[in-house]
Amino acid sequence: MKKTLISLILCFPIICLSQDDLLEEIDTEAEDNFVTAAFKGLKIVNFESTKLVAKKELTFVVAHRFGSLENGIDTFFGLDDAVTRLNFIYGLSDAINISFSRSSFQKIYESAIKYRLIKQKENGSLFTVVGYNSILINTALDKANFPKLEFTDRIGYTTQVLISRKINSNLSLQLAPTYFHDNFVLDNNQDNSQFVLGLGGRYKLTKRWSINTDYGWHLNRSSTNPFKNPFSIGFDLETGGHVFQLHFTNAQAMNANGFLGQATGDWSDGDVYFGFNLSRRF
Repeated sequence: MKKTLISLILCFPIICLSQDDLLEEIDTEAEDNFVTAAFKGLKIVNFESTKLVAKKELTFVVAHRFGSLENGIDTFFGLDDAVTRLNFIYGLSDAINISFSRSSFQKIYESAIKYRLIKQKENGSLFTVVGYNSILINTALDKANFPKLEFTDRIGYTTQVLISRKINSNLSLQLAPTYFHDNFVLDNNQDNSQFVLGLGGRYKLTKRWSINTDYGWHLNRSSTNPFKNPFSIGFDLETGGHVFQLHFTNAQAMNANGFLGQATGDWSDGDVYFGFNLSRRF
């Protein structure tokens, strides 16, 4: 019943600015009474936000995640075990984005589409609703270790519904029902299809700084699955032309299937990863 309900939530929406300085983006309501700037970054921390890039705009995001801080000086506080993700996002329109990325984590190639369905409006819609779909190829799986491995085993995909509301000029919240599927999982007891309820928020501290957080509540993780629910805390710094995001998280992977299904860190043990996202608009 739980899976059926979540599937309906995920499928329903599918069925049915560009400016030189980000600080110039209106932070309350636009002239047409649509609410803007619930989030300034394309991601909250790990989860996608409801923000999209503008029509004909190209954004390049360099995401870097160091190794665990728990290992201390042995890995130079994670520097030796760092992973990087390069992501290009293009606005086909103000409401539709496409993207392509490559991550050094499991040598993953990923393409995605992000599209706005509903926009929060003063005296109108209470929420902004955005759909997100991605497909990835894990090229790190080694046939020497898995002799029966086929190309289809390398594929995974994600479907998310991002539902945000800007509560006031300082606070924005987001709900993200998520379905993701990996054709290959190491734990034989784990379903290939997995369900997560994402929760996130942003609180504006100053004109340039905000604190962000997100959490993924995994709904059907097997009892033998060693991975954790992803929890992250970060800070956004807005400067001319880009948003710089600094964060701490217990998941080193940066694609959705990775941080949702393979978070290894434990905050209680200090097993967390420091990282940053740097975006530049063209």
